[in-house]
Amino acid sequence: MTAIAKPAGPQRRRTRPLAQACLYAVLGALALVYIFPFLVQVATSFKPDAEAAANTVALIPQTFTFAAYDRLFAHSDFPLWFANSAVVTVAATLGRVFFASLAGYALARLRFRGRSLVFALIVAVMAVPSVVLLIPKFLVLNQLGLYDSYAGMIVPLLVDAAGVFIMKNFFESIPVSIEEQARIDGAGPFRTYWSVVLPMARPALVTIVILSFQGSWNELSHFIVATQSPELTTLTKGVASLSSGQLSQGTQYPVKLAAAAIMTIPVAILFFVFQKHIVNKSEGAVKG
Repeated sequence: MTAIAKPAGPQRRRTRPLAQACLYAVLGALALVYIFPFLVQVATSFKPDAEAAANTVALIPQTFTFAAYDRLFAHSDFPLWFANSAVVTVAATLGRVFFASLAGYALARLRFRGRSLVFALIVAVMAVPSVVLLIPKFLVLNQLGLYDSYAGMIVPLLVDAAGVFIMKNFFESIPVSIEEQARIDGAGPFRTYWSVVLPMARPALVTIVILSFQGSWNELSHFIVATQSPELTTLTKGVASLSSGQLSQGTQYPVKLAAAAIMTIPVAILFFVFQKHIVNKSEGAVKG
C-alpha cells in the first residue's frame, strides 16, 4: 500500500511567514551591526572635535560642520595622497587584469612541460602570508633600483596568484569547441585568447577588477617597504599618519574619519557598478 501524502495543514502555512519574518529580522540585525560603524564614521566626520570626543557614537551631530573636510583638503597633503593612490591603483588593476588573464589562459589551454608544477607553485604562493615577503620585496626592489619610485609601487602589484587561479578555472569552464573555428581560420593562441575567449570571460574579469582595485587601493604594507618620499605617500600611509597626530595634537576623530569615509567612496562605487556582472555566467558559449 502506498502512503497518501497529507496536505499541508493550516498550522504549517501559518509558520512559514513567521519563520521568514524571524529570518529577515536576524538578517536585518546583522546588517545593522555591519553598517553601524560606517554610519558612526560618516556622522563623526561632520562633528566638531569636542563633540566627537564627548559623544563618539551619536549618529546625528548636534553641531553640523565641514571643518574636518576643510582641514583635510586645505591643511594636509590629502589631495596628493589621493592622486598617488589613484595612479597606482588604476595601473595595477589594468596590469593585473591583463597578466592574470593571460597566465590563466596559458595554464588552462596551452600544453607545455611543467604546467602542473607551475600551477602548484601558484597555489602554494596563495598560502604564504604577505608579511613574510616584505623584507625580500624590499631587498629586490632596492637591488633593481625600483625603490622609492612609482615603478616600485606598481610592478609588484601587477600579478597575483589568486587572479591567475580564478582566470584559469574560468577558462577551463569554456568549451574547447568554441576556439576550434578560430584555429580553422588561422588564428594563433594569442589571437584566439584576445578575440574569442577573453570577451566571454567578462564575469571573471569583473571579479579580478574589483579584487585588484580594492586590494591596491587599501594596500599599506607594500607601500611602507617600497617608498619613503613624502611625494609618493598614498592614502593608506597618509591616513595612518593622521592617526598618529600629524596635523596637531589631540584625538582629531572628525579628520581621521573624514579621510576614511572618502577612502571608501571609490571602492563602493566600483562594487555597486559591477556587482551584477559578478554573478552572471558566460552567455552565448555554445549556440545551437
